Amino acid sequence: MINFQDVLKKELKNPEFKKHYDEYGKQLEIAYQILMLRKKRKMSQMQLARRLKTKQSNIARMESGQQNFTTDTLQKIADIFRVDLIVKFHS
Repeated sequence: MINFQDVLKKELKNPEFKKHYDEYGKQLEIAYQILMLRKKRKMSQMQLARRLKTKQSNIARMESGQQNFTTDTLQKIADIFRVDLIVKFHS
């Protein structure tokens, strides 16, 4: 399995990638975590969509980092996968 942090470290050396990452990085990290949880549980996008009462295309957007997340949506995803949602500010 590909390690996200290893790929990220390599890609951040590219100035264009870093510019976009600085703008959308956290959104991409969340998207990646959702994708990995779904794959670990061997769940299809359609199955997750049904559980979230949404469309498969919305799950695809979530997993590609093309959607902002509300805390409500993140909590529903955490509940589906039976994991804790932890949000924190760090300085």
